[in-house]
Amino acid sequence: MRVPDFVRLLARRLWPYHRALLAGLWVLVQLLFLGKFHGPHSANDSSRYLAYAANIAECGYFEPGHNLRYVLYPLFQSLWLWLGLGWWGIVAGQMAVSALATRAIYRGTRRLAAGQSGAAALATLLFIAWPDIQQFNVFLLTESLFISLLALSFGAFTRLQRGRPRDWALLIVILVLTVLARPNGFMVALAAALAGLDALRRAPDRRPWRAALLALVLLSPLLWLALNHQLATYYLMDTYQRGELIFRYQLWAVHQAAPLQMPPNGTGPVARVLYFAAHNPIYLGRLMLGKLFVFVSYLKPHYSLAHRAVGVLVLWPAYWLAGRGARRASIWQPARVFLAAVFLLQTAIVMLTVDDWDVRFLAPVLPVVFVLAALELQRLWKASIEAETPQSAALHSVPKPCLPAGPRL
Repeated sequence: MRVPDFVRLLARRLWPYHRALLAGLWVLVQLLFLGKFHGPHSANDSSRYLAYAANIAECGYFEPGHNLRYVLYPLFQSLWLWLGLGWWGIVAGQMAVSALATRAIYRGTRRLAAGQSGAAALATLLFIAWPDIQQFNVFLLTESLFISLLALSFGAFTRLQRGRPRDWALLIVILVLTVLARPNGFMVALAAALAGLDALRRAPDRRPWRAALLALVLLSPLLWLALNHQLATYYLMDTYQRGELIFRYQLWAVHQAAPLQMPPNGTGPVARVLYFAAHNPIYLGRLMLGKLFVFVSYLKPHYSLAHRAVGVLVLWPAYWLAGRGARRASIWQPARVFLAAVFLLQTAIVMLTVDDWDVRFLAPVLPVVFVLAALELQRLWKASIEAETPQSAALHSVPKPCLPAGPRL
């Protein structure tokens, strides 16, 4: 694949200013979405979070039950309400955290690219320009904070290459905050744990690896209880019976050919899923494959043709590039495991639960796709230039025609 000369020329001229250009683009995007939604935007569950935040700010009351699974975001909102800054303070705070997250994407990708800035600039550009990521900064929903915390987790994880204790402490703090941001926030910490287990498995000394496996076996009852706790307030069997691929959307649904065998009353949340899977494997398989397609395809039923086309033209190649990047030995392996695990775990969660009508569940994990895709695209760009260099050298090395010898001095 030959790189056009005008692209190279433009890149050379703008490259010294690429960080300033990215910063300017980020500011412009925030202003555009503020203008589009006429300031802070209340949607869907915003009233629930704001009421929870008001209770925290006014009397320090934390609601039990399902709302407790989102406790970090109402706590974040309550700070700005307590300061008297209202909705604008919340959105300003979300934008400030998003700015830190954008820097984390750039720096983290650059660390994985051995200090080269090409992949870092591309991943950051996609993170800024993709509308279904940045628009959440003006929404009074958990998505903005969750997306930013996931990006910050990635940036903190890449710092572990230096092995400093303060880098480990920073990662642990950010992972704890991510777990508290949303019910599925645990998957980021789980991805980091899987990367750590993989590193122990490959270490020359196998004793830490065996100790980690023994710890997992001993902790399995607690992990079972924790998973049951997370699923306790979700009504998965209802969505399974309705065959929903998108929550409360019946036009895209899987219909059973025979009556479903439902778990008996009193069964725990995890056991219910296992019972349903064992007794309705074909139906559940169809349901999960349908959710997988809806989740990753970006072909939401109410999206415009242009919106779908952008998803197909950009995201589908990005998935392919990210898959190739996840297998590149030149990229630090723990980071590859972490990034791939984040995306795969989120995909598995959606396949077992249900997707949303928009991309609220896909947007948080798109940054990991963009990072891996940018790293692979940088490798292809470099290979293309190296492939053309010998040809250029050969052209310059063509012998010149012999000329008559002049008088010697």
